[in-house]
Amino acid sequence: MYKYDNYDQAMVDARVEEFRDQARRRLEGKITEDQFKPLRLMNGLYLQLHAYMLRVAIPYGTLDSRQMRALADIADKYDRGYGHFTTRQNIQYNWIKLEEAADILADLAKVEMHAIQTSGNCIRNISSDHFAGAAADELVDPRPYAELLRQWSSFHPEFSYLPRKFKIAVIASERDRAAMRLHDIGIQIVKQDGELGAAFYVGGGMGRTPMIAPCINPFVPLDQLVTYCEAALRVYNRHGRRDNKYKARIKILVHELGAEEYTRQVDEEYAHLLEQGIEPPLAELDRIRSYFEDPLFDINASTDVDRSDPDFALWVDRNTVPHKAPGHVSAVISLKPVGGIPGDATAEQMRLMADLAKDYSFDELRVMHTQNIVLPHVRMSDLHALWTALDEAGLGSPNLDTVEDIIACPGLDYCSLANARSIPVAQKIAQRFADNGKTGTLGELKLKISGCINACGHHHAGHIGILGVDRKGVENYQLLLGGSEAEDVSLAKITGPGFDEDGIVDAVETVTGVYESERQDGERFLDTYRRIGMNPFKEALYG
Repeated sequence: MYKYDNYDQAMVDARVEEFRDQARRRLEGKITEDQFKPLRLMNGLYLQLHAYMLRVAIPYGTLDSRQMRALADIADKYDRGYGHFTTRQNIQYNWIKLEEAADILADLAKVEMHAIQTSGNCIRNISSDHFAGAAADELVDPRPYAELLRQWSSFHPEFSYLPRKFKIAVIASERDRAAMRLHDIGIQIVKQDGELGAAFYVGGGMGRTPMIAPCINPFVPLDQLVTYCEAALRVYNRHGRRDNKYKARIKILVHELGAEEYTRQVDEEYAHLLEQGIEPPLAELDRIRSYFEDPLFDINASTDVDRSDPDFALWVDRNTVPHKAPGHVSAVISLKPVGGIPGDATAEQMRLMADLAKDYSFDELRVMHTQNIVLPHVRMSDLHALWTALDEAGLGSPNLDTVEDIIACPGLDYCSLANARSIPVAQKIAQRFADNGKTGTLGELKLKISGCINACGHHHAGHIGILGVDRKGVENYQLLLGGSEAEDVSLAKITGPGFDEDGIVDAVETVTGVYESERQDGERFLDTYRRIGMNPFKEALYG
């Protein structure tokens, strides 16, 4: 993984002291909240319902045991003993005091971490495939390119005050494990005539107007990656709406201009920038790439796994993923115990995950956009010892990609923007299916919950999605079906009138019952929905 050089460290340290002075002036009343707000947001500090929330960047989801332990220490020292891992591969702390915020940033800087550009109208944390560098199906590790874009986008003077927030994802396989086409810019590393390049998808996003990004260029040479990104951002920065925040995202610009006209303008800007020579030298990419070389995998690692313990065997079947190196797997640590809060981990659990990463995964962890944690490089012979430690700590739930593996935003329990609670709904649904024993029989079923139209829980991309809304002061939950964030990307559609909290749990059980009665061999819930359409589900829900 990438390590800071002197320039990186100096830049982050300087930002800490800059923010320390800004926070001091706010606490002393020398600047108003309106003046302070854009300053704190650029440092990841939100004012939520009950306290400040700090969002810490974990670039492309990669961190080591030292950094995970530091996150645990922050949870204990400055919060209430836990943190919340998010759909952008970050971590959030929900109970922060303003007078201590700069100290947290200083503690982060000591372990090569920060909260820079995790909010505000700027380029946010660059996300990627959580199995990058381990997946058997990738063309190349996409993280060096994500890191190059992170360095390019950090403090970029032209893109620090965009019309709206901006999100980029980078993948390098046909399988999309990063919701790439639901980003402002999605980049897929591809191969054409034996040469690697980048396919650019621009104008995706969720929120109140969900859109799937069209491909505007199927092949950009990798030595022009930054130049093309800059061209795409320049056109957006030039024409993006600043008079209406609801129409300010790039997806609206691409939609209103049309993909063809937007592409024409990007290509024109791209040609101009190529003459300016703004692309970082290849030596810089080579320097970055050197940090992402494969660990020394055991080429003689055994592929034998003792499956005599049925609980262990179930976890292996559900929570491990094939690896490019024989005798190894990627092991997913579920942060979705039945009855728990999706994405939350206690400080003690973070420290355990750090220890397990050091013992079993070459000192590396990944944060998934599904709010779980991955140990990317685990020998199969170590799986039982790993599972035993996880199970004892409440981290051994065998539920990857099942109805219990729910994405949920913090909702009205924490967020000042939310209209409804998400966490209790997620807890009740997981408990319902754990109790009725259908989790395993339903197979792959991705359920996502948002507490407002901003869609931080990605409800538009759920096989089953739930959106909490306010109906005359009462929490109401709309049910959506048919979404996908993967390579078969689609947007979910609302079934009809919403439900109360208990009713939405019943509704989820109802639609899964339709799936069970209608599915054909090998069909996922999503496949059955696409084959039979919405009507059978609506009939079961509403009669």
